[in-house]
Amino acid sequence: MGLAQYADDGLFAPKKIADAFRTTSEEIARTAGLGKDAVQRRERVRSDKTQRRLREMVEIVNKVEPRFGSALMAYAWYRSEPLPGFSGQTAMQLVREGRADEVLNFIDAVDAGVYA
Repeated sequence: MGLAQYADDGLFAPKKIADAFRTTSEEIARTAGLGKDAVQRRERVRSDKTQRRLREMVEIVNKVEPRFGSALMAYAWYRSEPLPGFSGQTAMQLVREGRADEVLNFIDAVDAGVYA
């Protein structure tokens, strides 16, 4: 899926992301390391932190989607698969800690065959 499918009026929309991953907006907030208010209150949805976390999550899921064949399976990987070299942490845990760049670099390295 393209990033635009997850957005409304140029902003990432928690409801659209939740619909794509067959979950709730509240679960999307938890998955991105945000509070429930961050996806329910209009001014919080528009905040830089909320938009950054949603973008990071969507970018990671989009990047691995071709490996898994669907956004839903990629989202399941994001939430549950421990990444080698990160002390058993998942991509979700790393994003919640503000380490999304490390996850994206890891995926690029795997794609380049570094961890093959």
